[in-house]
Amino acid sequence: MVMRHFILAVCSAIVLVCIASQLLGVITRHNQHIVVPEFVGTELSQALKTADAAKLEIHVNDSLYVPAYKGGVVLDQNPKAGSEVKSGRHVFVTVNSYKQRKVQLPYVTGYSLRQAKNILEVAGLEIDEIRYVPDIATNYVIEQRVGGNLVEEGTDQQVYVGSSVTLIVGQSEKDTVALAVPKVVGLSLAEAKSRLWERGLNIGSVRFDEGIDMFEQNEARVFVQSPGQAQLARLGQKVTLQLTLDAEKIEKQSVLSDREAKKLIEARMKAAADSLGLDSIIMEFDPSQEVYD
Repeated sequence: MVMRHFILAVCSAIVLVCIASQLLGVITRHNQHIVVPEFVGTELSQALKTADAAKLEIHVNDSLYVPAYKGGVVLDQNPKAGSEVKSGRHVFVTVNSYKQRKVQLPYVTGYSLRQAKNILEVAGLEIDEIRYVPDIATNYVIEQRVGGNLVEEGTDQQVYVGSSVTLIVGQSEKDTVALAVPKVVGLSLAEAKSRLWERGLNIGSVRFDEGIDMFEQNEARVFVQSPGQAQLARLGQKVTLQLTLDAEKIEKQSVLSDREAKKLIEARMKAAADSLGLDSIIMEFDPSQEVYD
């Protein structure tokens, strides 16, 4: 009798475990995976229908304006097409705007170069060129131009997001020393531009590794800069950039950049010590602008 009850208890426990397992599988949709369709390139209305049929939900989390594409077309998606997800999963998409957004053009004449750069970036604008002219003070904006036209105080002007502004900046005759190029290896293009503009340097040619499309460019990082980190440059000089998605390549070039910069700095310190008491070119070196791992 005891054995019989024991066997019944074991069987009941097994049945309960099986039932619980089945219920858990239903609740969590265990092993019910859906392959995410390709939404990029399709209009949002069609993407919504395709997602509904696949038991997925579309969520628009950003919009851009890319003239090459129709308004309302999906430009990017996360998770990517081909990913396996559970039913009901949100797919976040970036959609192409029907028209480019405009913003009020800030008036930055009279500000320091650093302040002007920050104000323009907050407005979603870029610097086309920093043009230096003789003045009593260095790195203060004397004029600003858009499309070659002078922007005067009080001008009520709307410009497209991403537009570029040329800054005419002063440079004192006393401030003719060379400056050390900051390290931008490992930074995104936007971060690299911001750091170089802040130091009074311009952006030269920008190249991306082959195969990087326009939607991946935001993820790319600088792996080559010329002039390199800690090399001497004059105010307004251009720095060329190469970007990649290859993390190994970025890491390798970052280490090399630091190593070469250290050699340059040590050589200058030795030269300065050897010529102590004589007029010499003094490098403007700001350790806060350098990155050492």
